[in-house]
Amino acid sequence: MTHTDFSMSQRDLDMRAWAVAVARVILGLIFGMAGYWKCFVLTPAGHVHRFFLPYADTWIPIWLLWAVGLVIPVVELVAGWLLVVGYRVRESLVALGIVLITVTYGHLLKEPLYSFTGHVIPRLGLLIVVALLIDDDRLSIDQWRRARPTSRR
Repeated sequence: MTHTDFSMSQRDLDMRAWAVAVARVILGLIFGMAGYWKCFVLTPAGHVHRFFLPYADTWIPIWLLWAVGLVIPVVELVAGWLLVVGYRVRESLVALGIVLITVTYGHLLKEPLYSFTGHVIPRLGLLIVVALLIDDDRLSIDQWRRARPTSRR
């Protein structure tokens, strides 16, 4: 490998690290800001009333609508902001993936031909990019913690 090959390879890795960090932060902002609004402006109870109780005429029991509807704003808030700073990224991606599955199912339950192009697909795309490139994300707290030398006690 020549010096030029190494430089190109290093530059490609740096761009992958930058790209995944940008995707992670944008995804985190999307969910983090939505969670903030749902928790502190709309309130979790308002979230249930506005987005979940319309499903009371489906097979889903009211207690489950309340439970999921109260939890989702908190998950979006916490997992979104964890993504922004790059801490517990894998766990946050899993949690937000479950939120996206829940949202997808809910929309399809009410409207089987629901168009996902403006809501679910962009978030899913960013989530998949971050998940697939997570090991290249050197601009996160998780990576900093992995790279730290472990102390022996």
